Amino acid sequence: MRAREIDDEANPEPIPGLPAQLPQGEEILWQGSPGFLALAVHAFRVRAVAVYFIVIALWRAAAMASSGAAAEIAPTLAAIAGFFAAAMGLLFLLAFLMKRETIYTITTRRVVLRFGVALRKTVNIPFRIVAAAALKTHGRGHGDIALTLNGPDRIAYLHLWPHVRPFRYGKAEPTLRAIPDAARVAAILAEAVRTAGVQVTASTAAPAPKAPVLAGAPAAA
Repeated sequence: MRAREIDDEANPEPIPGLPAQLPQGEEILWQGSPGFLALAVHAFRVRAVAVYFIVIALWRAAAMASSGAAAEIAPTLAAIAGFFAAAMGLLFLLAFLMKRETIYTITTRRVVLRFGVALRKTVNIPFRIVAAAALKTHGRGHGDIALTLNGPDRIAYLHLWPHVRPFRYGKAEPTLRAIPDAARVAAILAEAVRTAGVQVTASTAAPAPKAPVLAGAPAAA
């Protein structure tokens, strides 16, 4: 069984987050969505955008002051502030919409990602095609769980974004992004994989190196 990407905009969900009823014997172990602020910070990079605008504002103010155009500093900073507010507003709006339309599901047999604002999509990932899982925590309990797929399975990076591990363009890694209580969710996934009899390599990343995804794997750098 391969990872499948389903365009299910026209199909009602019999169970929230799932495109069809579960087969007999399969059960939902956990469902959740990204945290709004965590998604805005770590997926939409609002902090980096804020730093960018601050640097631009300081540079422009210093340049004008040194060139004797001090009278233009206030209008210029006001214009920059307007662009900053518009950019941040757009990013926070996208984060809110993405959170509202996203449901992650862990069952006894697979991980399911349902997402999409304009076009709803569902990605089914059976445990048997998962080669590795990596937990990265961001503080306050939020974190990402990235799944490396084995074999020939490929899902386009842009089709998954932002539910994908950053900068892994060659072989995109579907990711549960900015989920609350990430260590507990990782433990649920670990137990489900062990129960299913599947061997998956696991790793963790700072700032929580003591919260492994699956037992017995070394920590990732």
